[in-house]
Amino acid sequence: MKPKLRQDRIVDMLRQRERVSVEALADLLSASRETIRRDLNELADRGEIRKFHGGATLPEPAGEGDFSSRLSEAPAEKRAIARAAAALFGPGDSLLVDAGTTTLAFAEELSQRSGLTVVTNCLRIAQIIGQGRGGNRIFVIGGEYRPEVGESVGALAVAQIGNFNATHAVLTIGGIVAAGAYDFQIEEAEIARAMVAQAQHVTLIADGSKLNRTALFQVCRLEEVDRIVVDRVPDKALAGALAAAGVEVIVA
Repeated sequence: MKPKLRQDRIVDMLRQRERVSVEALADLLSASRETIRRDLNELADRGEIRKFHGGATLPEPAGEGDFSSRLSEAPAEKRAIARAAAALFGPGDSLLVDAGTTTLAFAEELSQRSGLTVVTNCLRIAQIIGQGRGGNRIFVIGGEYRPEVGESVGALAVAQIGNFNATHAVLTIGGIVAAGAYDFQIEEAEIARAMVAQAQHVTLIADGSKLNRTALFQVCRLEEVDRIVVDRVPDKALAGALAAAGVEVIVA
């Protein structure tokens, strides 16, 4: 069977069953497990499916859901990621930090440190760091305010980010695949892209659900990323793409 036909069959099966294991696909399509894994890698890179250990499912159709509901998703994983990420920074570092549930957890960990300069478009993040140990300098980006997330977006926010030259950008993302990092909201992707442009180093922080997950708007290519902090090891295909791009993977 030709790869394109086999991959179309895989997607059809997922539409019928929602989740299918590698073993089941291999048996149903009379193909080796390695062949099925290659097919799944290609389909995941194109955003047609979402891989998990030992199988695949369809990608979530409605983006990430509302911010308040995402706050309760994978709290332990986000806390571990935040703790590992905060340990990477110290006195004298300047950080551009965007808005997101994982960066909120990161801000809580960062608030226990001092000697940092933090630039953020998220009022919640500024408040969390401001209520911490102290000794940190905080700049809040203005623009169109979104109260649910507590963030500023839009052309004014992007223009203000351009006034800073930071050592690091620390970004949360909607998904990451071999082609790069993505977000579901165009305004948030614009903020993240502006921060990437104004930082010397880029760190992505994401829980395992973002691996092999894509979205509509690209934030950056893997080659623009210095490191990613995650709660589990990426699969072989994504790990290979990250290594080829020179991205350090830190597993919390």
